Amino acid sequence: MDKFRHKYVLMKDKMEDMNPETREMVEILENESPAIRIGIVANYSDGYETRMLLTPEACGMLTSGGIKVCMESGAGSDISFPDEKYAEYGVRIVTRDEALSAPVVLCYTPLKAKDIKKMQKGAALLCMMDNILFEHSTVKALLDKKIATGCFDNMYSHNDEPVFANIIDEIDGRAAIMYAEEALSYLGGGKGVLLAGVAGINPCEVLIIGMGNDMISAAKAGAATGARVTLMDNDTSTLQVAKDLTGPMVEAIAVHPRVLYNRVKTADVIILGNTTRPFEFPNNLKAAMKENAYVLDMNETHPSVSVPRTVAMALSTALVNFFDEMAIKNGFYGMVATTPGVQFGIVTYEGKLVDKLIGSYLGLPSVDINVMLSAAN
Repeated sequence: MDKFRHKYVLMKDKMEDMNPETREMVEILENESPAIRIGIVANYSDGYETRMLLTPEACGMLTSGGIKVCMESGAGSDISFPDEKYAEYGVRIVTRDEALSAPVVLCYTPLKAKDIKKMQKGAALLCMMDNILFEHSTVKALLDKKIATGCFDNMYSHNDEPVFANIIDEIDGRAAIMYAEEALSYLGGGKGVLLAGVAGINPCEVLIIGMGNDMISAAKAGAATGARVTLMDNDTSTLQVAKDLTGPMVEAIAVHPRVLYNRVKTADVIILGNTTRPFEFPNNLKAAMKENAYVLDMNETHPSVSVPRTVAMALSTALVNFFDEMAIKNGFYGMVATTPGVQFGIVTYEGKLVDKLIGSYLGLPSVDINVMLSAAN
């Protein structure tokens, strides 16, 4: 019966033309399973965040399936979509307070305490992990309201892949090279050189220190521009995997003091990330850098904020599947109870803190969500 539900929803406006049996079926379906309601909240105007989770087309896919979507007016402006575009796809444009009152609230960065207090008690907050969740006031507000908080980038798919985190990492890596190209240009305040070079001129050298999807993505993007790219890490096995992924245009080299010094000395661009084993960039190497070398620390910035529309488009497909599964499992709480991959992303649940890292940082007790779910059954 569920697979036909969305077809009946689309036929609501034609109920007067239906025979009594069909009209009764529509009414039964609507009363049997209340539609999921999602409220999309805009980014804070005083913050750096520009990214958004859903495009108008993705919202249209949700609304056509019977999911109700409302959005704070102006929420799509960061990705260059006006309210009218979302309205075309069945999204109801509302005030911020009304969007916050939805049973499922969707935003890129977690809400601040003042907004959490406006949410329904027991509602769900779905977002990305951010430093806001490491603040006492935020966690207290979530616990007081018994909000079920889920961070997409900590969730895993059915095949044990962090789908949402992988998407953001890939965009961050590619956008990092875009940052480097702009920084080296004259208009960007650089010395006015082309990353790829031209015939008769050596290309720029890009040194990437670290491993992960963002680093590999940056290496591939840098090589695609024609730059000379070196990827360094302190674990041989991960370098072997990275070499297969990046191809012959990228040099995959182990971190060694002398080799590292020589590469730093000639690099035009240095991108720093997390290495497989603990590593700290030596201070004495800073003196060896070129005068106008561009250094980007991926732990301190997210280049994907410069391409928020790409982020929304990339995340939308995964999120449509996520919400379709949520509808099948009768809402977010049902999804959490039956989906181990989603449980990894839960921060607070039914008035309890379940994220051990946040609990340890704030000095608060945390509970194993599996224990809570087992007790509920």
